[in-house]
Amino acid sequence: MSYENILLEREGAVAVITVNRPKALNALNADTLKELDRAFDELGADKSLSAVIITGAGEKAFVAGADIAFMKDLNPVEARNFALLGQAVLNKIENLPQPVIAAVNGFALGGGCELAMACDIRLASENARFGQPEVNLGVPPGFAGTQRLPRLVGKGRAKELLYTGDMISADEAYRIGLVNKVYPAAELLPAAKALAEKIGSKGPVAIRLTKSAVNQGLEMDAARGMAYEAEVFGLSFATEDQKEGMGAFLEKRKAEFKGK
Repeated sequence: MSYENILLEREGAVAVITVNRPKALNALNADTLKELDRAFDELGADKSLSAVIITGAGEKAFVAGADIAFMKDLNPVEARNFALLGQAVLNKIENLPQPVIAAVNGFALGGGCELAMACDIRLASENARFGQPEVNLGVPPGFAGTQRLPRLVGKGRAKELLYTGDMISADEAYRIGLVNKVYPAAELLPAAKALAEKIGSKGPVAIRLTKSAVNQGLEMDAARGMAYEAEVFGLSFATEDQKEGMGAFLEKRKAEFKGK
């Protein structure tokens, strides 16, 4: 499948998606969102894939935001539909069977910050910058920034960022829990690939069930979340991976998981 606004590469069991609109600082327009949607459909169906990395082309931006030139003259119905498109694509990324790692290599503002927050893990370069500056444009966030940011950093910090439109550094994003780690720019993508490969060495079924338990459980009360965890734990005992993993542990050898 060919794409105009993104690049999709495979390195073994790891896929790397690059938002490739560097002249527009990789801003998200409708066409780019639709390409991401198709790409994640393709990747989600690939059972040989263990993890996905998403990053931005060039040295300046991960994704600088939604494309303001595209949005400026939208009418209210078109604007709502654009927000729903963005939310649907980001929900697909959040719920992809495989873990998704954001390698944030520059500006992650507005829709770019929202894209990063839809990923399971966020790694940032030292020159990365994060923010939800939509209020500077007279609009609120539209790609679920008001929902994911409080869940990641807490309501108070989220409201401060959402209300002021302030941009924060990678170090500050790390301090408040928005990103997992910060790296020198040259080390960011190698670190993301190393993390993806490490995840890929674990039991694939277990990773997918764990992701489901976290994502689904956080939308439930604690009791229902724990009940759901018990269900997926039990389900794992119907897999070949569970037999292999526990057998390898007892036999003091490396497990050879097959994702079954």
